[in-house]
Amino acid sequence: MKVEVIPVWKKVTPVLGEELMAFWRSNKAIVDDAAAAMRATQAVCIARDESGAICGVGTAVIKVLPRLRQPMYYYRQFFAKSMRGRSQLIPFYQQARQALQEYNASLDKPESLGVLIETENAKLSSAYNHAYEPAFAATFIGYSPRGTHLYVSYFDGAALQPPKPLNAPVSAARAANAPGNQATLRRTSGRS
Repeated sequence: MKVEVIPVWKKVTPVLGEELMAFWRSNKAIVDDAAAAMRATQAVCIARDESGAICGVGTAVIKVLPRLRQPMYYYRQFFAKSMRGRSQLIPFYQQARQALQEYNASLDKPESLGVLIETENAKLSSAYNHAYEPAFAATFIGYSPRGTHLYVSYFDGAALQPPKPLNAPVSAARAANAPGNQATLRRTSGRS
């Protein structure tokens, strides 16, 4: 299958947005229209097959993990069944990463240090299970709250930014659950 990969980061038109929503709906990937419309605005690259139909999409959104406290592009990639197993995963990702890096480098102040990848697919997690994955230029940093692998791929020349503040409710919850504070919580909650 011949595939054309097209960068669309920050260039998603209403027509392309509708096309992406239809793609996700027909592949039962994102069935909620509001969620699909939001995700369409985050498209980085799309793949089109020989007939011109969308057969793959990569999306990104800025995310700050508490462990990093640095902005990263949280990257997701979805392929139609017809595109899976055709050695497109890595070349597609590499083009999407390149599009994000070039965009980020064009900014006066970078908005991201690189790409954050969560391998939600069990097959991919078992295939890519090294601390450093050269194909992705990515380093394992731990597990997500869902138990999936998290990798980061930093952009060339990425410099640390001042640490982003932690979300206050999360910090408060962690402080409340810290050793020594748990007994107080149990007493005040009526548990013994």
